[in-house]
Amino acid sequence: MTSPRVLFYVQHLLGIGHIARASLVASALVEDGLDVTMVTGGLPVPGFPGPGIKHVRLMPEVTSREGFSGLQDINGAALGPDGERQRMAQLLAVLGDTKPDIVITEAFPFGRRQMRFELLPFLDAIKAMRPKPLLFASIRDILQMNKKPGRDEETVALVKQHFHRVLVHGDQNLTRIEDTFPLADEIADKVLYTGLVAPAPPTPSPEKYRVIVSAGGGAVGQKLLNAAVAARGLIASPGRWCVITGPNLDAASFESLASQGDGDMDVFRFRSDFRQLLGSAELSISQAGYNTVCDVLRAGCGSLLVPFAAGGETEQTARAVKLHELGLAEYIEEAAITPEMVAIGIEKALAQRSKAHLDLNMDGARETARLLRDELSYAG
Repeated sequence: MTSPRVLFYVQHLLGIGHIARASLVASALVEDGLDVTMVTGGLPVPGFPGPGIKHVRLMPEVTSREGFSGLQDINGAALGPDGERQRMAQLLAVLGDTKPDIVITEAFPFGRRQMRFELLPFLDAIKAMRPKPLLFASIRDILQMNKKPGRDEETVALVKQHFHRVLVHGDQNLTRIEDTFPLADEIADKVLYTGLVAPAPPTPSPEKYRVIVSAGGGAVGQKLLNAAVAARGLIASPGRWCVITGPNLDAASFESLASQGDGDMDVFRFRSDFRQLLGSAELSISQAGYNTVCDVLRAGCGSLLVPFAAGGETEQTARAVKLHELGLAEYIEEAAITPEMVAIGIEKALAQRSKAHLDLNMDGARETARLLRDELSYAG
């Protein structure tokens, strides 16, 4: 008996959060015995999607960084009609070659509207296949709020017309899809919660820091890093700090931070053992992205969040507010961040550490595999 075939579409545009989460899910599917092909459309990211996962790269496209609507190739040229046709043809060829039993689209149709030029024909091709694959949307727990009229209605129409189920990678005790998607009731019969997609609990590092400051990739975290480092001099007993800037922080800013390092503060661009360091720390200071928050919750350390909110982004702020309401984190709005505010936040976060506890399902990758097996069984 052949293993069920899964085709997993992932388009990462700015950071690596989407492909990192999708890779955890894909790895769990492989461990469950499914035959997984991931098709990606962003720049190559070392280490992803991981061993055992077949990987097809489309012609890479990234965001223009002037907003998430503009797309560019690796040379900075805008994606034109020829580029759109090339990518669409590549994607449809992968579908034909793979002949999947299951197709998963990461984010779409709740996000990645920029990719409709290739994804709408992709959905139509899936619908025409015989036998027809089961189509799933894979989305994070908190969605970006749509401000433009008709966007949510368009999403609902696509889900009803094409999708078998919507996999929400969250725990209902923390967030529900209706919290950030106003028309959730219209697709309630299609929603399945998987739990949070997090790696296994880390083994605490023998290298111990009291505070870990991190800024993801570093492209948009400079304000957080500067304020946190300045706050270190405002608290009574800072202890030993580890500052991880991310690989994308510009060289001058990195050198400025590194020059402030001393025997009790180390500055790095990247640490492959980030999660292990969290496991030994008392406090994490970070943005509020999905993957970072999952790592912090797994580690069980205190948390001070500074959610990314530029360009109308709402997802990280919603996550930070919810965690604060549940007593799981302190947070500071990005626009209001100062060294003094960070120092106050550090004291509060350390004081509330281990006082609050919420039993969250963080085994969302393996639960996704179980749910897909069940849905295949029901459909068969």
